[in-house]
Amino acid sequence: MANVMLIPARPKAGNNVTKSEKPKLRVAAYCRVSTDSDEQATSYEAQIEHYTEFIQKNPEWTLAGIYADDGISGTNTKKREEFNRLIADCEAGNIDMVITKSISRFARNTLDCLKYIRLLKDKNIPVYFEKENINSMDSKGEVLLTIMASLAQQESQSLSQNVKMGIQYRYQQGKVQVNHNRFLGYDKDKDGNLIIDPEQAEIVKRIYREYLEGYSMDKIAAGLERDGILTGAGKEKWHTSTINKILRNEKYMGDALLQKTVTTDFLTKKRIKNNGTAPQYYVENNHEAIIPKELFMLVQEELVRRRAVKVDSSGKRHTYSCNHVFSQIVYCGCCGNLFRRIHWNNRGCKSIVWRCVSRLEPSSATEACKARTVNEQVLQSIIVQAINKMLSDKQNYLAILQENIATVIKTSTAASEEAIDQRLMDLQKEIISKANNKEAYDTIADEIFRLRELKHQSEIEGVTRDEHIKRISELHDFIMQNPQTELTEFDEALVRRLLQKVTIYDDYYTVEFKSGVIVDI
Repeated sequence: MANVMLIPARPKAGNNVTKSEKPKLRVAAYCRVSTDSDEQATSYEAQIEHYTEFIQKNPEWTLAGIYADDGISGTNTKKREEFNRLIADCEAGNIDMVITKSISRFARNTLDCLKYIRLLKDKNIPVYFEKENINSMDSKGEVLLTIMASLAQQESQSLSQNVKMGIQYRYQQGKVQVNHNRFLGYDKDKDGNLIIDPEQAEIVKRIYREYLEGYSMDKIAAGLERDGILTGAGKEKWHTSTINKILRNEKYMGDALLQKTVTTDFLTKKRIKNNGTAPQYYVENNHEAIIPKELFMLVQEELVRRRAVKVDSSGKRHTYSCNHVFSQIVYCGCCGNLFRRIHWNNRGCKSIVWRCVSRLEPSSATEACKARTVNEQVLQSIIVQAINKMLSDKQNYLAILQENIATVIKTSTAASEEAIDQRLMDLQKEIISKANNKEAYDTIADEIFRLRELKHQSEIEGVTRDEHIKRISELHDFIMQNPQTELTEFDEALVRRLLQKVTIYDDYYTVEFKSGVIVDI
């Protein structure tokens, strides 16, 4: 009969070696609290103190470290620096065992929880969950872990839904939540209401003013950087995207559009732009405005105008440019195309001239334009002559301006905003009562969208009308208040403010002002 000798298994727990050597287990603890509140901060400190004492009391253990994430969500491990450091140290063989309070402290994402527990299990490193009394190295450990991790994930999903419902309720009440720490121009009072930061508000006003004066977003950003002005986030670098967002943000005129983005996955926290996925709420006059509504609307109109691509007679596309006072406003009287500024070297004589783009970029589809080339100094002289012509014949041009104001008022077709607002209020009540009737809900929703667009167009028309009248009044005041009969030199700031368009013909020029006055030179 064969002899059978039993060779007992060596007890293992982590990366320890033989029992005879009796090495101490290198035990690490992982702690986490999920918010930044004072109560949770106390819990965070208590966990660190508890596990330091807990590990040091066991004579067979030695403290390998306390890894603690403060104020970080457990649904995703990407931003949990200490957790990731713990895993890295385990993989490096520096830890034999991990202790944590509960599965929900370790992870609320089932996949992540099991992924890391299995990763550590493959390296013979157990994870002990104190609250559930589960050791991942036990035979029943993975079954229990799967169940508990799943429950923890459901708890997190339920919490996420509750938070969403709370936010939705606040939106319905018109309560605005803004991270004012990164919001240029505003601060918050003790009640959480937005209040103007006077110093930062001047920066916002500067951005709006310079944009309407013709500056590009690049030039505005460069000017702010040159003057050492910081962004709302306290950064020295200004991006055009930052300028763009400031120019489009309705909060600067005192209103607030709520729920601009929505969370699509409570685990990854991924947010997308809300293009009808969820309801939005628009709160008018929520807080004190930095930018008057009329000025804000003018900027929105200018944003649209600059995005528009002009197509010339040859089919070429030209985008907006504001590199020079004459950019985008000098046109060819022969073919209707724009003139472009170029540095010209004619037989060693260097100068800056303006030429029709169809001469610079001839097309085989159309006959080359023969419009003349105009020296920039000549173009400046033409503008000065046009202004002087108005100043020398004040009574005639003042009468024209009065007629223009009457025409603008007479042709105004802006819809009644009060009537639109009243109808929108009625529809708001209707849509709530029809929430369970999809067909009726969609019909009312379409009507709301149509009326909102109509209201927006009405506001734009009203602001455009007021701005036109303002431009007429501005030229009227300039003519009345200018004691001179002649302008002696070209004034770029004045030209940017008054000039609308210059058309170059073979033997004369047409200068059109923003007030609607046209002067031939």
